[in-house]
Amino acid sequence: MKPSVLVAEDENALVTLLRYNLEREGYRVLVAMDGEEALLVAAEEQPDLVLLDWMLPQLSGIEVCRRLRSRQETRNVPIIMLTARGEESDRIRGLDTGADDYLTKPFSMMELLARLRAVMRRIRPSLAEDIVTVGDIEMDRAAHRVRRAGKEVHLGPTEYKLLDHLIQHPGRVFSREQLLDAVWGSDVYVEARTVDVHVGRLRKALIVDGSNDPIRTVRSAGYALEDSSVTA
Repeated sequence: MKPSVLVAEDENALVTLLRYNLEREGYRVLVAMDGEEALLVAAEEQPDLVLLDWMLPQLSGIEVCRRLRSRQETRNVPIIMLTARGEESDRIRGLDTGADDYLTKPFSMMELLARLRAVMRRIRPSLAEDIVTVGDIEMDRAAHRVRRAGKEVHLGPTEYKLLDHLIQHPGRVFSREQLLDAVWGSDVYVEARTVDVHVGRLRKALIVDGSNDPIRTVRSAGYALEDSSVTA
């Protein structure tokens, strides 16, 4: 079963963006537009993690966090606070109320997803898949290491993010635009040609000792990571 994330946020545009990115990462998304609804959905659905906006209507995120922590059924659910309030005193207040992490708006979607995985890994290890394998390629997210056929593969930060995205969807073709959004984020301008350069670097790094090229290029469509370990 997919892990579920409750998004408690009253800004429609941000809810849409969060839903799109979370569902693409394999999460089931629940939405609450105010504090009262957040408590109701949390009680009924038992989410695996809550993304909680500080400035919610009806009840503030701080009060929602406090009540979630006071209830037996939601006492241990991981909570990441989302807020425009970036002062140290506010961060401390949020964490002291029971939040597991705190992210100040505007934030990078890649950072949010990384923090979400980190919180799940720490609080509920079974929900975070640390080691992902496709064919003879193995990615250990906890150790931030990649191996092919048991041999270490050294990747730059961007190539690592690119592989991290592709390896979660083996065989699926992603356009350059989709890869730009997934790796660089929709709020950063990067030319589509940049994707080709980094895919080339990733390709070169993954071809170890005569092994086959695991990345398939689909003309006019994009790139896919193949579930194959056949050597050349």
